This record gives sequence, structure tokens and C-alpha cells, in this order.
Amino acid sequence: MTVWKAVIRRLSTSLGSLPRALIVPSFNSERAETAWWDKNRADVEADLRRVLRDKAKGQPRVVMTPGYKKKFVPVSIGLTGADLDAARKIAEDRGIGYEAYIKSLLPR
Repeated sequence: MTVWKAVIRRLSTSLGSLPRALIVPSFNSERAETAWWDKNRADVEADLRRVLRDKAKGQPRVVMTPGYKKKFVPVSIGLTGADLDAARKIAEDRGIGYEAYIKSLLPR
């Protein structure tokens, strides 16, 4: 869910044209995050459908927030083949890329 949280947070801050911007709060626990997503699932899905529909019509509404530029530094990490295979499998199960999955582990 962390990847979607980042996507929704970026969308909610940049979609000023939507009737109501959904703000994703920070969470103290995975349980609190799960409860929030369960409670707000319909709103999140409606916002995403609206954005995708507008994009299909050629009306992009997602704009980067001014000043939002993360500076990424490329790094190399040595992993065993087994660890890399495990990361790829978990990422596939979650529907994300393995690099995004590995990046999501770093803040923990």
C-alpha cells in the first residue's frame, strides 16, 4: 500500500480541479493505514477513475507540485540471487516493480 499512498498523495496535492482533494495522512502503524484505506477506498477509486477518464480524453490534470523535485542518487547494491528472486516475487504479488519494492523497504 505504500506505493499507492505516495501516488494518491501526489495526485491529491496536484488535482486542484477535482471537487474534493483527498489528503492521505501519515500513519503510525500499518493497522491505522489499513483502516484508513478501507474507510476511504471508494473515494480513492473515484478520484483515480476520474483522473484516468480525463487523461483518456486528452485532458491531463496531474501536474507536479511546484518545488517538488526529489534528487535521486543512483546506487548499486549487491544482493544474492535468492534475495533478488524473492524481492521480484513479492513485488510481482503486490503488483509493483522489484526496484520500487526494494525502495519501499529502505525507510523502515
